[in-house]
Amino acid sequence: MKFILKTFKFIGKLILGILIVLLFLGGCYRLFSSKSVPPGKLVNVNGTNIHVRAEGEKKSLPTIIIEAGAHSNTDMLHWLAEGLKNKTRVIRYDRDGKWFSELSNGDGRSPEFYARQLHELLEKIGEKPPYILVGHSMGGPYTRIFRDLYPNEVEGIVFIDSSHPEQWKRLAQKELVTKGQARLLKIGSVLADLGILGIYENTLSKPVYQGDGLPQEVHSRSRSLTSNSGEVYRMFLRENELTNKVLMRAGQAKDLDSLPVLVFTATEQYKESQKERYRKDGIDPEKQVQLWFDMQKELKELSSNGKQIIMNASHGTIITKKENANLINNEILLLSEKIGKKNYK
Repeated sequence: MKFILKTFKFIGKLILGILIVLLFLGGCYRLFSSKSVPPGKLVNVNGTNIHVRAEGEKKSLPTIIIEAGAHSNTDMLHWLAEGLKNKTRVIRYDRDGKWFSELSNGDGRSPEFYARQLHELLEKIGEKPPYILVGHSMGGPYTRIFRDLYPNEVEGIVFIDSSHPEQWKRLAQKELVTKGQARLLKIGSVLADLGILGIYENTLSKPVYQGDGLPQEVHSRSRSLTSNSGEVYRMFLRENELTNKVLMRAGQAKDLDSLPVLVFTATEQYKESQKERYRKDGIDPEKQVQLWFDMQKELKELSSNGKQIIMNASHGTIITKKENANLINNEILLLSEKIGKKNYK
């Protein structure tokens, strides 16, 4: 019995010692590791620094404003911006509390808060309409809200595999982040704040290039940011809480009249692992894909001047692979030229 007690005490002391060492190393890592530098500039909007990247010259074409998806950021929009900035003015930014943008004070933000903040940001940096709004994934609903609030400033909308207001009702996936994923994100936020995640990812493991088509520099910056700050993980959780409100508000903007609308839809919606999970739950993954295609068609039909383009890509690679972004950019520029000719006759 004494031997067992001694063994438990030894194990307890060993675990405690390991935890103390990890906390010490984590604290040193947080103190002395280099922090990610914002690739754009921070602009103060009502006391909150918002990260924005403005590129290209304002010519006769409308300014392009790109909204990233829920768990995305300005770096994910790399090839879209690269392909457009030589022809027109391109704005991409991180929404309030995301990545390099600060979290403003106050709780219970309305979906309109983000559209109004973007509008103030554009005014602050001297941008003027007309605008073409481009939204990938959850960025799509944000563009609908912005246009609903400022209809006279928006000359076109581009949905890139955009979220649909009724997707949680009509698809098997009922939320952006599951309860299990939320628990992992909470753990990740604590480990990142303690510096433990940074030690593991930057000293004990080798960086893995995701191979999704984006430059390695982009992934290095993302890796540095996610391993140094638990705020990134808490941002994911905040977005999850807000998603339903954003989708509901976007659904109120049902009629885009004859506003030019482009809808790009990816053919690959689910990986094989996800398809297999659906099959085990008695869900036909092909039916899920068809439901998604139906909803994408509905986005096109929001306007009498809509056009849908099906692309052989996944939800992510539709923008992260350069060849896919180039196809999208060509269509955006054609749309810009048509709008430009109408406005500058």
